[in-house]
Amino acid sequence: MPKAVSRLKRNPKLFSNEDEAMVSLGVGKNMVRSIRFWAETAGIIEPLSDQKGYTVNRFGEELLGHDGHDQFLEHPATLWLLHWKIATNPTAPIYQWVQMLNRWHRAEFTEGEAMAFLTKNLPGMSRTLSARTNEDGLRVFINTYIPTRGRKGEVAEDNLDSPFVELGLLRRCGERSDVKTGQREPIYSFAVEDKPTISTELFAYCLNDFWLNEHAKEGTISFGAVAVGEGSPGQVFKLPEASVRHYLDQIKGVTQGAMTFEESASLQQVTRSEDAESFDFLEKIYLPA
Repeated sequence: MPKAVSRLKRNPKLFSNEDEAMVSLGVGKNMVRSIRFWAETAGIIEPLSDQKGYTVNRFGEELLGHDGHDQFLEHPATLWLLHWKIATNPTAPIYQWVQMLNRWHRAEFTEGEAMAFLTKNLPGMSRTLSARTNEDGLRVFINTYIPTRGRKGEVAEDNLDSPFVELGLLRRCGERSDVKTGQREPIYSFAVEDKPTISTELFAYCLNDFWLNEHAKEGTISFGAVAVGEGSPGQVFKLPEASVRHYLDQIKGVTQGAMTFEESASLQQVTRSEDAESFDFLEKIYLPA
């Protein structure tokens, strides 16, 4: 993604000619397409109005640009931000991400269980999606968060894992037999626990993003919406409710009152001011502690 940002700044038509992009980026054709897809899905780049090229948008520039907050993808918060953007893309959501992060309501799953769930929940217009395409999408989802392992279980040094493996969002936790085939398959588990690398500032940025994506016309939203609502920080980051409450207790201070949490015996809600500015929150993530 940093390479896509730097090259695209020099040449907005970078992805219009795949042969030229291969030379500029130093990768093969499939990798050019992959870079373009993930950079767009993560909200780093967007198509030009004439559809003849791409531009680095403000988020991409402020995050990964020459003078950006984390030009070389070195800060743990950046990985959480990119995970957040991919998981909550409002215009081109990835089916497997939406379903597994928001609508799969058990901590554990196997590939067989997840495939049955994904196939059953395909929207009507996507019923023609092949089983192979759906299965490939699930495996990409899993491999994005699980390190590649060799035959004896060790991490293979010559495999290039996704940076998102560092987030520890998904884990292997054993094996069980598939009810249909009888074959043993890995069990994966979401790590629903405190995430020390998610700061209150990062949580505030993502909460504001969630608000603009899902509750733009509302001045208040409930604690439940923040903790377990579809596309919420609590769901996408797999946080226990106690962690969500901890972040909300501090949110007034880190946003200078732009967002506040009100809690009483009968009411738990977050209030957002119209002055809340995403890029102010983004900058605060990277300020020295």
